Amino acid sequence: MYLPNENRYQEMKYRRCGRSGIKLPAVSLGLWQNFGGVNVFENSRKMILRAFDLGITHFDLANNYGPPYGSAEETFGAILKKDLRPYRDELIISTKAGWDMWPGPYGNYGSRKYLIA
Repeated sequence: MYLPNENRYQEMKYRRCGRSGIKLPAVSLGLWQNFGGVNVFENSRKMILRAFDLGITHFDLANNYGPPYGSAEETFGAILKKDLRPYRDELIISTKAGWDMWPGPYGNYGSRKYLIA
């Protein structure tokens, strides 16, 4: 069972984001590379949990991060479910949509069908 560093918020600096009131860490973790289906899951897990232990609460994803496309979101989702679920209210998770996902007329941009698929 994962237990985060009790002092994770002592060293990290946080800044307000616009007028939202949300505080973001000075450093965020982007999951573009090294978190996809071709990477060793346990390495990805260790990096994400270490980041959280250091006070990183913002994780940046996109539908085409991987490789393969979509797999970084799947990896993060599995870690969220297994390890970070009790701390979900402490996390800011951002993602993007509209990038190429598969060939054909509904594999890119932002149509309703694309977003639901």
